[in-house]
Amino acid sequence: MTKRNRSVSIFSSVVIGVVIVCSVNPAAAQRIKDTAKKVLLASADKKETGNYVVKPANVVYPDLLCGAEENTADYIEKFSANRREYLVRMYKKGKSFFPKAATILRKHSLPEEYKVLLALESAFNANAVSKAGAVGYWQIMDEVAQEYGLKYAKQLSAAEKKRLAREEKKAHKKVKKAVVKDDRKNFIKSTYAAARYLKDRTRNLDNDPLLVVASYNCGVGNVWEAMKKTGLSDPDFWDVKNYLPAETRSYVMNFIALNVIFNNYDKFINNTLSFKTIKVKAENMGNNVSAAASASINEF
Repeated sequence: MTKRNRSVSIFSSVVIGVVIVCSVNPAAAQRIKDTAKKVLLASADKKETGNYVVKPANVVYPDLLCGAEENTADYIEKFSANRREYLVRMYKKGKSFFPKAATILRKHSLPEEYKVLLALESAFNANAVSKAGAVGYWQIMDEVAQEYGLKYAKQLSAAEKKRLAREEKKAHKKVKKAVVKDDRKNFIKSTYAAARYLKDRTRNLDNDPLLVVASYNCGVGNVWEAMKKTGLSDPDFWDVKNYLPAETRSYVMNFIALNVIFNNYDKFINNTLSFKTIKVKAENMGNNVSAAASASINEF
């Protein structure tokens, strides 16, 4: 029996009672009528507020990140709201770089999701130089550039820069510097080097992509140390997360956020991206029952 049929059945019983009493005591009948109206309308309203439509989440995670939903959905939802302009800017810039980077990563049997490291590291700026001396698209340090066969212009430390400035002042002229081509500023060469570096870290870290990403930020040694601290034989990123530097934790979460948003970009840009299943009150549900009850009672 449907909810409406039950309401009609209840109402029919009330009507019969009112008719019987009406023939005996009109005043009592009016009181019953008023009470019945209140009870029936309250019942209809209660049913109305209990009707909801379930709207499921529509975010789709890349295959590499499936299983991380529970640990990341809240973070990504906040990131997508607070860093919207940044995400739009990186997505647009990435159109020129991501396909080329993905091709090189695939050649090294690496997940193409690593391509978003370009956005996190340099925002696609070939001339970017970090405080630590990392250079270029992939922010490669001098020693890493040397290890992976890149030509590079050595980055001077603060102390070395001061020493050079003193020498120039003493000589009353600028010290002539040799011009060295820096391959870290060459997109193709630096991407091949970064892919080889990531491939080596993959071997070091049991093919765990999130630990590989963490190592790109803080170094594989720090990741190994964090893994030891867990006391587990085969820890993953979520096990070691709290043992990593705060910057590295944010770096990995941002890596996940960019991949998920870019994988759902059309929904993101059109404000239809949903991260959680929610209940929404159905509009006009139960109104038919309420209207029918009011009309029937008013017929007395």
